[in-house]
Parts: sequence; C-alpha cells; structure tokens
Amino acid sequence: MFAIDHPAIAIDLRYATADNITGHPIYARPAALLHPEAHDALMRAADLAAALDCRLIVYDAYRPPAAQWRLWETLPDATFVADPRIGSTHSRGIAVDLTLAGADGQALAMGTGFDDMREQSYHGRLDIPPDTQRNRALLLGLMTAAGWCHQPHEWWHYNLPAEDQYPIIDDKETVARVMDV
Repeated sequence: MFAIDHPAIAIDLRYATADNITGHPIYARPAALLHPEAHDALMRAADLAAALDCRLIVYDAYRPPAAQWRLWETLPDATFVADPRIGSTHSRGIAVDLTLAGADGQALAMGTGFDDMREQSYHGRLDIPPDTQRNRALLLGLMTAAGWCHQPHEWWHYNLPAEDQYPIIDDKETVARVMDV
C-alpha cells in the first residue's frame, strides 16, 4: 500500500472525523493508502487536474473491512455502501472518494456534499445547476482518462476496473496504519 502524496492532492479524510454519515470518527488516524496500481492512477489524475490548474481533495481511500462494517451498520443500503460480506473496492485498496478543487484549493460546487446519500448525488443529474454539472463532468473526465471507473450513485467515488482481481486487504500492519488495533 502506498500513501497518497502529490502537490495537486489535498487529504481530507472524512472518516477520521465526525464529518461523515456515521457522525463519528471511524479511523483513528488520517492515513490515505492505496494499492500501487490505484496510487499510480490517482497520480495520473492529479497530473491531469494540475494541467487544468485544479487540485484533487481526497475524502477516503483504503478502508479496512472493520470500517466497512461500521458504515454498513449505519446505512445497510447497497446503493451507497458495499455489503462487507461481499467486500468493498475501498477494502481492496482500489477506490478513492474525492472532489475537484480550484487552484486556490477550494472545493468546486458538486451539487451535494460527500456522503450525501440521495438521488441528487447520482451522476448525470439534470436537477442541479449547469456549473455544478460541468464540475462533475470535469471530475469524471479526469478520473476516467486516468483509468478509473465511476460509481453511478456517488459523484465522488471512483475505483479501478476488474475489482475481483484485487483481494481484500485485512493485514494487521496496513489496518494499524488507519485504525487503532
């Protein structure tokens, strides 16, 4: 697992704070980790964003299975939260939740916040302002050009394709970097 580090990426791990759907911190430390292939794809996306004078803000990356269970217990709805019995792309280290920011580091308007589990968070919504649609489309374009797939119900979620090729990561060393174990 690689730590995310790039001049065009800010880290704002929401699950290390109470600013998430559970209302409580899930992670003990704000460690943003990714599988090496996902890390490389995120670096490509950050380079593409920087070329447009933009930045990325990462809200979540690798998520230990225990954290996935905490989310599932809060919202057991597979539309928005992967069933931990099946496994999450986050728990495989190949998913990232993020947004796009301007050169000043301020997040661009996306129509809803991160972890807003309503239909307004779906890609392709026409009931959000045109500038917000453009921002979502720009993020989608950057991420797909860098090799990511999108989750249709969450404008902020991207993962590598062929998720079944990547095992769930639950080794003590990696989990300890994110959670108190």
